[in-house]
Amino acid sequence: MQFTQGLHRAAQQKPDAIATICKGRVRTYAELHERVARLAGGFRQLGIRRGDRVCILSLNSDRYLESYLALAWMGAVVNPANFRWSADEIIYSLNDSDCVALIVDDQFAGMIDAVRKGSPAIRKVVFSGDGATPEGTVGFERLIATSEPVPDQQIGGDELFGIFYTGGTTGAPKGVMLSHLNICTSALAMMAEGAFPDGSLGLHTAPMFHLADMMMVTSLLLRGGGHAMLDAFRPDSVLELIQRHRITDILLVPAMLQALVDAPSFAEYDTSSLQRVLYGASPASEALLDRACAALPHTRFMQGYGMTETAALMAVLPMDMHTAEGRTHNKLRSAGRCTYHVQVRIVDDNDRELPRGTVGEIIARGPNIMQGYLNKPDATEAALRGGWMHSGDMGYMDDDGYIYIVDRLKDMIISGGENVYSVEVENAIARHPAVATCAVIGIPCADMGEKVHAAVVLKPGAELSVDALYAHCKRLIAGYKCPRSVDIREALPISGAGKVLKTELRKPYWEGRDRAVN
Repeated sequence: MQFTQGLHRAAQQKPDAIATICKGRVRTYAELHERVARLAGGFRQLGIRRGDRVCILSLNSDRYLESYLALAWMGAVVNPANFRWSADEIIYSLNDSDCVALIVDDQFAGMIDAVRKGSPAIRKVVFSGDGATPEGTVGFERLIATSEPVPDQQIGGDELFGIFYTGGTTGAPKGVMLSHLNICTSALAMMAEGAFPDGSLGLHTAPMFHLADMMMVTSLLLRGGGHAMLDAFRPDSVLELIQRHRITDILLVPAMLQALVDAPSFAEYDTSSLQRVLYGASPASEALLDRACAALPHTRFMQGYGMTETAALMAVLPMDMHTAEGRTHNKLRSAGRCTYHVQVRIVDDNDRELPRGTVGEIIARGPNIMQGYLNKPDATEAALRGGWMHSGDMGYMDDDGYIYIVDRLKDMIISGGENVYSVEVENAIARHPAVATCAVIGIPCADMGEKVHAAVVLKPGAELSVDALYAHCKRLIAGYKCPRSVDIREALPISGAGKVLKTELRKPYWEGRDRAVN
């Protein structure tokens, strides 16, 4: 399989169908096919060759998708930069991956000089923004207009498609090497689960540098669906685009889903076109899912569980488990069951499979598993030992094969000798009517080693005391798991992937101490 084959199929079978919608620009699949062929020709004129690494530093746009396709078309390797990183972190990824070119938009044009200074291997900079083309760069639209189309090099299978950087909260980020086959098999599995059927028009509002959105990109391409782009997530803008374009599909991380359904203006918009919401990247509480299902009664929900190293997908909680009838099976707290292209096991410290209901590490293998970490053979060997990807997630599997995540290996709290899994505590806290969202961490305790601490964001106008929260949780979980201290915050620190940065929450409590957790 190859990343570009969905584009060829759509251009062949429905050339006049809408391919992209972005900032007033609407293009068909025939137009997209032509632009990608010309853009690939332009990249070749700039000296980019098969196997060269090219960074995209940009907010979401139709040109982001065109860059993905054109680089795959000519056999170059993409490095989609996390735009929330500092200049130094981005430069690290450019140097680590030996990038020779940079594609940058208006938002990040101010970083061009710093990137060039810190990454001397960068030979060319392509400006994909809408403003004036900065000096010393090549304009995206001009490059397409002045270049002849070139044939697709038909590169796919196990050849490297992209280097997707993950981590970076402690130590250097790791470049996850993913092939065309890795990317495409996860997308096909998601489609087989019922996501992105014929006629889908998806809204890209999660960052396009992230593997969750990459899975949506690839699925819609393979299906020949439409892509609408929003530069960055804003609840009112998402709602307005759903209403204006009759969006049918959207992918959201739980923090985005919460912001959307809790938006004060939510009821002002017509969301009746929205048929499916795919959520994932971090756990979603039952309380949030209750609110989302109530706010969008005509919409079906599906959860995807995975990580960058698994091309974003290991398990799926299907749509029917979110319905009133499906909820009677009590699977809503699960991350779903392994999907069609992957095997999943729960193992102990010696990689021996554990009995059902026993907590251990979640591991997986299949054609979606990464090729390894770039320039990090020891980390690759540790993660892929025995041919299985070791996720670092702790969980158990029930008798029906549904996986329940209880914590990250390094996030587990040990209080008075008892293991406390933060996800379980967060689910309990989230059911309090005053709570909008929360995160649970362990903080130092002289008597217990660690105690359970909650960082909580309240709903507007709500109040909550430690005693009230403890009493609420005590009705739902064991006393030793209940939070002993609470930090009321306006917001939680969120990564570019939409995950809560527990490292930042822990820092004031653990700085200068022995414990080091991710």
